[in-house]
Formats: sequence, C-alpha cells, structure tokens
Amino acid sequence: MTPTSVERGQETRARLIAAAGQLIVEEGWGAVTTRKLAARADVRPGLVHYHFGTVTDLLVEASLATVEREVGIVMGMLAQAPAGPQGVEMAVTGMAQYSADPASTVLTSEMLLAATRNERLRTGLATLQGTWLQAVAQWLGEHGLTADPEPTALVLGALLDGLVLHRLVDPELAVPIDGPLRRLVGLPEATNRPATP
Repeated sequence: MTPTSVERGQETRARLIAAAGQLIVEEGWGAVTTRKLAARADVRPGLVHYHFGTVTDLLVEASLATVEREVGIVMGMLAQAPAGPQGVEMAVTGMAQYSADPASTVLTSEMLLAATRNERLRTGLATLQGTWLQAVAQWLGEHGLTADPEPTALVLGALLDGLVLHRLVDPELAVPIDGPLRRLVGLPEATNRPATP
C-alpha cells in the first residue's frame, strides 16, 4: 500500500529529528546546518524548513524527544516495580545501574548549554524535569521511604544527572552507587551488592 502524504510527512519529520540528534552529537549544536540535516536525512533541503521553521526549531524538537525518552526509561523502572519492599528494591537497583547511552549523554550536554540561550528549550526541559520529579516524589511518598519526598526526588535527580555528566567526561567510570542511593531513599544496606554499572 502506498503511504499517504500525511504518513510521508511523518516519516520525513522522524528522519529529520533523528538526523538532528546524530549531528548534534557528532558536530555540536552550532555546527548543524540545513544542508547537513538534509543530507543526513536524505531529503531535499527545502523540506527541513517546510517541517520545521528553522534549524533551531528542529534541534529543540530533537533534544526534547531524546530527554523525553530518557525520562521515560527511568519512570518505566518505577512503574514496572511491583508494590511493596520487593518493588522498591527493584526500582532502586535499576536506578543504580542506569546509564544513558554515550550519544544521549553528549546530546544532553549540548542541549543544556543551548537551553541557557533558548527559552523554548529551557521551558520544555523544565516541564519534563517537573514531570519526572513529581512522579518520583509520588513514588517515594507512596512507599513511605522518606518524610520529605519532594526534596529527596530533587536530590535523586541531581545525583543521576551528575553521574551521567561524570560519565561524559570519563566513559570508563565504574563506581557503584547502590549504597549511597539506598541510603538516600531510606533503604537499609543490601547484603548482596548488584554489579557495578
């Protein structure tokens, strides 16, 4: 069956978003151009501006899509954990072992710098961060792990973000964080330590 014009347009947008993410990682935010995007996505240059008003609009869209995916991974860990102590153990172990892939880490660092100059990107990131913080705080509160779930969620998020940035500088970094993470959310030390992430 021949794709409709709407389906072709959606496919072109998806290819451009993927191309933008790849080029940000490979060359940096400021080096991405219409021609590079079109070549990577294998489309005519005019389609870049047909689907996205500017290259910056496309870069913002690609960046927010990546962060949304990464936030979804962590939130999925929480959602899949069964109720009760076993679920808490599973979620904390998963977070301790979580590591963004290297490309997402580079994209995140480029995006954070760009957010200092782009209001739409900054606002989008703040919204995604707020969603994550609210979900984690609710999860902490529902499990009675801490008397102050909102501040704990904020510190937990900062810890995970910091770990990702440390791994950007040193991809070989392999320090187990399960102990500090367990203490942060109010769990006792594990007797069997999970493997180092």
